[in-house]
Amino acid sequence: MLEMLETKLPTLRLVALAAVAGILVGTTALYVMGGLDGNQSSQDVVTRVTSSCPAYASKVASIDPFITGDVAALLPAEDAQSLGDLGFNAPDGSATKLAEFTGKVTLVNLWATWCAPCREEMPALDHLQAEMGSDRFEVVAVNIDRGDDEKPKAFLKETGIQSLAYYRDETTGIFNELRRRNLAVGLPVTLLVDEDGCLLAHMNGPANWAGQDALNLIEAALEQPAS
Repeated sequence: MLEMLETKLPTLRLVALAAVAGILVGTTALYVMGGLDGNQSSQDVVTRVTSSCPAYASKVASIDPFITGDVAALLPAEDAQSLGDLGFNAPDGSATKLAEFTGKVTLVNLWATWCAPCREEMPALDHLQAEMGSDRFEVVAVNIDRGDDEKPKAFLKETGIQSLAYYRDETTGIFNELRRRNLAVGLPVTLLVDEDGCLLAHMNGPANWAGQDALNLIEAALEQPAS
């Protein structure tokens, strides 16, 4: 038990420092090098219990055995929470919301060019989209760099990202909303969302989304019947 605690302390200490810093995303490079511990309580989370998430508990229970290995840092959702109102810009620059993805399981990822772990995991997210992307699943990677599109687009080109669509929120409003709901303390932030826009699991920090553990998790999420 002591060994386990000592192993987790560096990650927990990093997350705590990030939370205390109270920085504004885009002006200071806040990012999380490792995921939050899977046993952390989210009892203070700001939840939105809605009729659109009636089956969230059974869905979370069904994917829980697949939250392991490379994706073990994911926190299963403890309350019904709709994320459909999260707003950002579509690839054509028009305003959209996550509700527009109803009917698809989505893996929502917030990233920035100044976030080292974000840059490192982007090829894995691109691989996951290439492998699993369909009319039933999409990796929704939302860039939150301040300013214009020049830097993020240049990074995606230089890194050879080909399968991910370019979603954007230069206002960082989506990050601030997730922070308000206690779902974000730094970057990258990743959310697994069901076809009704309901949160299934979330994490702060990078993961190997190109590995078999990630593929198994997405397959399990896709197998859940619509509510």
